[in-house]
Amino acid sequence: MMRWTALLLAGSRPGGDPFAAAHGVAAKALIPVAGEPMIVRPVRALLGNVLIGSVRVLAQDGAVLVPVLPADARLTVEPSGATIAATIEAIIADPATRWPLLVITADHALLTSAMIDDFCTRAQGADLAIGLVERAALMARLPQTRRTWIGFRGEQVSGANLFALGSPKAARAVRLWREIEQDRKKGWKLLARLGMPGVMGLARIWTLDKVVRKIGQKLGLSIRAIRLSDPLAAVDVDKPADLALVELIVAGKA
Repeated sequence: MMRWTALLLAGSRPGGDPFAAAHGVAAKALIPVAGEPMIVRPVRALLGNVLIGSVRVLAQDGAVLVPVLPADARLTVEPSGATIAATIEAIIADPATRWPLLVITADHALLTSAMIDDFCTRAQGADLAIGLVERAALMARLPQTRRTWIGFRGEQVSGANLFALGSPKAARAVRLWREIEQDRKKGWKLLARLGMPGVMGLARIWTLDKVVRKIGQKLGLSIRAIRLSDPLAAVDVDKPADLALVELIVAGKA
């Protein structure tokens, strides 16, 4: 059975994080969710899944996270680079890296073993896979939520903070990501960088799968867009309203 190496991104914003400070903790990953540090929840889901061989927690100041993490030989806490892309580039370039890689963020407080199964099983064999949630599915489950949506022909999707890197070839996509990291939420800038003329006008003309295929051809990669079965995969904890929503979901009230 293929076992994945999970890269759990738990870094902090330069200059401090007001969200973390408001909760009296040293890092956003330590903000309590339903009575326990946020990072504990995705770590528990990862360690509890048979597809995951090891979990590498990456943070600028990992020492503040260690006291809340479980003592498990499969889990390590390692320093991250200045940016997410730089950190992942270094891991890809390391000959000791064990493939494939599952990249996830510490604020994915609703991560479940079923989500991991769904994503990793369908990501196998791709150089790069991106987890997404369809708007219709999430709005049916959480009509009160607000997300950033990218529209394609026939659907709108939001990111789920789940990425699969299947081979060192994925470095081609990570390099591009590093170049535009400051604008990473402006999805169409990525397409423009790939030389697609009139890309804004393609939003309602091309399907998501066609866009992904075109990007893959441009980069020489097998790229897969994975629409996750559980729409809660799109819910992270990035601001107070997200935290309140997640706690309602955990309590079974939303």
